[in-house]
Amino acid sequence: MKVETNIPELIGKDVQRVDVQDKATGTAIFTDDVQFGRNLLYARIKRSPHPHALIKSIDTSKAEKLPGVKAVATGADFPKRIGLYLKDKHIFARDRVRYVGEPVAGVAAVSEEVAESALDLIDVEYEALPAIFHPHEAIKPDAILIHPDLGEYEVANFIFPKADTNISNHFKVRKGDPEKVWDACAAVVNRKYYIPHIQHVPLETHVAVAKVDRAGKVTLWSSSQSPFAQRDLIAKALGMSPGNIRVIANYVGGGFGCKAGLTMEALPIALALKAKGHPVKLRLTREEEFYTNFVRQALAIELKMGCDKDGNILALENTMYWDGGASTEYGVNITRAGGYSCTGPYDIPHVKADSYCVYTNNTIGGPYRGFGMSELHTGIEQCVDELAEAIGMDKVEFRLLNAVQDGDILATGMKMHPTGIKECIEKVAHAVEWGKPSEPCAPNKRRGKGIAAMWKAPAMPPNPGSSAIIKLNEDGTILLGVGGQEIGQGAFTVAAQIAAATLGVPYEPIRVIGPVDTDYSPYEWQTVASRLTWSMGNAVKEAALDTRRQIFEIVSQAWGEEAKDLEIIDGVVISKASEREIPLKDFAVYGIPKNNFEGWIGGPIYGRGKFMPNYVTGLDKDTGQGERAVVHYTTGAQAFEIEVDLDSGKIEIIHAVSAFDVGRAINPDLVRAQMEGGIVQGISSTIFEQMIFKDGQMQNPNFVDYRIATTMDLPKRIESIIVEVPQDDGPWGARGVGEHPMVPTIAAIANAIYDAVGIRMEGPPFTAEKIFTHLKMKDI
Repeated sequence: MKVETNIPELIGKDVQRVDVQDKATGTAIFTDDVQFGRNLLYARIKRSPHPHALIKSIDTSKAEKLPGVKAVATGADFPKRIGLYLKDKHIFARDRVRYVGEPVAGVAAVSEEVAESALDLIDVEYEALPAIFHPHEAIKPDAILIHPDLGEYEVANFIFPKADTNISNHFKVRKGDPEKVWDACAAVVNRKYYIPHIQHVPLETHVAVAKVDRAGKVTLWSSSQSPFAQRDLIAKALGMSPGNIRVIANYVGGGFGCKAGLTMEALPIALALKAKGHPVKLRLTREEEFYTNFVRQALAIELKMGCDKDGNILALENTMYWDGGASTEYGVNITRAGGYSCTGPYDIPHVKADSYCVYTNNTIGGPYRGFGMSELHTGIEQCVDELAEAIGMDKVEFRLLNAVQDGDILATGMKMHPTGIKECIEKVAHAVEWGKPSEPCAPNKRRGKGIAAMWKAPAMPPNPGSSAIIKLNEDGTILLGVGGQEIGQGAFTVAAQIAAATLGVPYEPIRVIGPVDTDYSPYEWQTVASRLTWSMGNAVKEAALDTRRQIFEIVSQAWGEEAKDLEIIDGVVISKASEREIPLKDFAVYGIPKNNFEGWIGGPIYGRGKFMPNYVTGLDKDTGQGERAVVHYTTGAQAFEIEVDLDSGKIEIIHAVSAFDVGRAINPDLVRAQMEGGIVQGISSTIFEQMIFKDGQMQNPNFVDYRIATTMDLPKRIESIIVEVPQDDGPWGARGVGEHPMVPTIAAIANAIYDAVGIRMEGPPFTAEKIFTHLKMKDI
């Protein structure tokens, strides 16, 4: 059965975003369409003022008596632990608090003002404990244990916590023997870097509304990347069936990872369980958004890398200490991803890597766009630059010589698939005229160029599933149901393109059913890991193939022809044998009448599809070796031309270029949009962003003191280049590219700064003040 008739017209086409249709009304969806009525209660949360303390007592009696208060909850009401990969936290703190801002109690009241007043009436007695704020301190043998019961926690079988320590995961990679080849190296680089915590700062803060009906059915409306994962995690924590929990997720006003998994969403449910029949709304303030939810983990990384005189990298030792914060229920998998990707996109025969996830009393680290790869590549790519310089080799040529290629055996023992990384490196180098000096615009300024390569695999369990459904309507319009979330990346648009191309129909009649609703939408693991185009796309394609099969069965039976002779073109079934034709709308629901209307053939057409990778294998606990560590890697490179003001230290980015191998660009405009957005977010994290803590308390939880890039900080020129080397298991060869464009940015800009003024810093942000200080230290 040939299905690619219309592929040239739809795959690789810059179509506009698809309409999203509400299941109940058929109208466009807006968050404000959801109304909760006068019974709506407002929740506020009593939070810990201490980074680490025992809870001696909690007295909520005064708060419960305050007029307007309808429910009060504490950890005593919810004893079960919760977490995605490691169940290490409670909905509300129970015996102790582990970071400033941890929920201790919650109040639901008739207004936010009443709820806030009630919080002041809750008395909590604490006994302060020593706190730890750096992973190096946390791993010391005599460090206080932040989770004394770590050895008892439920954990995924690919996560390796160390009981009676603050190490919640230790991922090892052992390939070859670096110690045997250091003496053979013509150059060896030893470096330490520290990449700080940053926040996702979505425009929409976390918000959720929960309602428990009289029968005990829970409904949660949340701004979420993970409605199905939330349902599962909440059900386990509450001892409920997932069938009794419904999660409805409308459009997300910015995610970048912070709305993946479960953070604050269980809190309004906890209160709604005590106020049945009342919807309970919890909306985080901007200050709460900064430090009470997921942030990007900090990383202290120690690298030793050596090469021979010809530029071949021979050995790498990579030790990573990830600051997972007070809970590492999601962060342990970031540590794992850092471990199996420890070499960066290079073929290195001798590798020793240790990736540690470490508890501290900082705020909780979790998924952030790039999932640890920005932090890892910040170190790797600067060391690569230094090695090339040490042996007098061009930095682009050095990368081309060592870049991983099809058939290479990676550090984990996996065989590398075809990749266009060399083409990416060459294209960005050419775009910035690598090797050609540029004159600064003034005598007090210096120009520099920097480059960095990258790779990233979807970081996920070995069995994350996707599913999709397709329903044909009487008028020929088509409803496409998916469980992946639209967070601005264009996932619904791409899904509609794939469905249309596979079916053989125009793009315009496709309607994506929304919002995502765990009671009615097909299952999707999570909208994370840059996986939807690949995984959900495969499921959509399978659903469309199933739909075609049903269509051909009906028509072939009605016409007495072979299904192999039928095709669908622009929504019309055509016989290549008899040249008969019939539009889908003429039979999609009611079927085709038999001769003389003596019965009917067909009926409503409902296609189903699913996809789950079944080829990812386990990795040895002691060596990290296995047949296939990940499904695939997306590779790419960035290059920058910058100008540094010697009088102020300020960086101006003149030219920024990205090139990524996306396998196949289903929608080139959306791919370029991801590349442009990613590079801007990467620039922001490189030059401006850092969460500043003092004794565990964030000092800059606002947009005055926490700077993010604005249009004034954008490069004068941004160039995005698409490379396409097809992936064998992707729809038409497609791979994801949502996170990747901000992975190499820090390293590429760091290398450009060095090229301009000859300084290297321990880590970002590369603020004007920091650069100016280093310039003065070098007397520049």
